[in-house]
Amino acid sequence: MERGLFWLPLLIIFFWLAWQGSQEFQKVEAYRQWAEQFDRAKYDIYAVLGQKDNTITWGKPTSKGPIQLQTFSLLDVSDIQLVVNNEVVNLAAPPEKGRSIALKFNFAESANSVLVPFTEIPLAAEWGKFLQRKLEKD
Repeated sequence: MERGLFWLPLLIIFFWLAWQGSQEFQKVEAYRQWAEQFDRAKYDIYAVLGQKDNTITWGKPTSKGPIQLQTFSLLDVSDIQLVVNNEVVNLAAPPEKGRSIALKFNFAESANSVLVPFTEIPLAAEWGKFLQRKLEKD
């Protein structure tokens, strides 16, 4: 009896972990299908981001596919900033650590801006540099 009570929580944890893995796999598969339409795309637990020509689309990943999708044109963006811990940092020399990481897109025509969250500073910096170069070309 004691052995059964010991193994039951382990069995429950095993099934919970298997279910979590299945959910994450479904998210990645939904992202993969969504990302096929873009020239460049990224996935992480906070946001999906896709770039096709001068159009940027981003949203939140779910197992059914990205939701809360927002689209804007790079032609409307005045500058792109890397924000770490709610402070703008240099894209060329980003910090090594930070809790909240995002790319901030400031628009030329309005005071509005868009914050796209990232999980890793190097990934956000790479995207920021790439999009900044694309912005300067156009």
